[in-house]
Amino acid sequence: MDTPIQFLHDLVAIDSVNPDLVPGGAGEAAVAHYIAETLSRAGLDVRLQEVVPGRPNVIARARGTGGGSTLILNGHTDTVTVAGMTDPHTPRIEGNRLYGRGSYDMKAGVAACMDAAIRAMQIPRRGDVLFTAVVDEEYASIGTEALLREYRGDAVIVTEPSHLNVGIAHKGFAWYAVDVHGVAAHGSQPTLGVDAIVKAGRFLTHIEALDLHIRQGSHPLLGGGSIHASLITGGQELSSYPAHCRIWLERRIIPQESHALCTTQLQHIIAELQQADATFKATLHTDLARAPFEISADAPLVQLVRAWAQHHTGRLPELTGSFGWMESALFDQAGIPAVIFGPGGDGAHAIEEWADIAQTRQCADTLTSVIGAFCA
Repeated sequence: MDTPIQFLHDLVAIDSVNPDLVPGGAGEAAVAHYIAETLSRAGLDVRLQEVVPGRPNVIARARGTGGGSTLILNGHTDTVTVAGMTDPHTPRIEGNRLYGRGSYDMKAGVAACMDAAIRAMQIPRRGDVLFTAVVDEEYASIGTEALLREYRGDAVIVTEPSHLNVGIAHKGFAWYAVDVHGVAAHGSQPTLGVDAIVKAGRFLTHIEALDLHIRQGSHPLLGGGSIHASLITGGQELSSYPAHCRIWLERRIIPQESHALCTTQLQHIIAELQQADATFKATLHTDLARAPFEISADAPLVQLVRAWAQHHTGRLPELTGSFGWMESALFDQAGIPAVIFGPGGDGAHAIEEWADIAQTRQCADTLTSVIGAFCA
């Protein structure tokens, strides 16, 4: 078994289920120690950055001679639940596939980064290579947020699975809670009560109309945005008018939009309903918001990664967009140019998950060549 595939095999064998997603999950400590020890033995300068107790980022630096550009290779070490899986942490190779939880999302990318960072030690260069294996991407990104409070680079390759295409855009999102306020009263006293659930229904009708409108967006890779009601709670018993109804919304955001725009759209709906009905009362809260991401197809980093990927794969990679959110947006907001480039496979968050072995090797080869050019 060659080096990047051995790394992938070893990574999948270590349980790193995110404990914020799955109570009692193992967390990232064991896999972080494996990565740190492996890279330290290879001569890299390694630090464990404790994000919260028991959940460290790995920061590994292959130092250059000085005066060159620093390239960050980034991947996350946490995985989602293993519910329903059989032997999720027993790696299994069948043909060109390595099966196991996290193989595709995204331990294949992490393995490719490890291999490239080690090989970088043998490449004459002025610039540094910084490999960052971060915690908590699958939940709240506390790992990358902690990383960016202390570290910077001149560019970053996020090795989320892209099937060796070059990702240059993805959607952002915002999670909102809307509290619709009614007046509690006994069901036999309709003149005393205000039904918060019925009022919420009026709000939801406007959400449907807004969704249809924003889906007409014209981003060339991502299309339009969207909004949907994810959860709803309200009422206390059959014989009472409900005093409260809460609706959770998810808004997906394309690069032409912003969190501020999305919030204004919802505030406008609430104001319109209040103007039409004096008994309609609602408040809006943002729970979590993440920006969309986009880098120009003509950016030097995009062209560099694309050229070396073509060299190692024999095909010109497509320029792609992703509907899901990735931490490339956090690097972009920090002023660090980013692209998404990682090996393929299938089964992210699914019961059967596998990584493409050949593409894992090709990803490592491409990253190594990019290092040689970017950090020269």
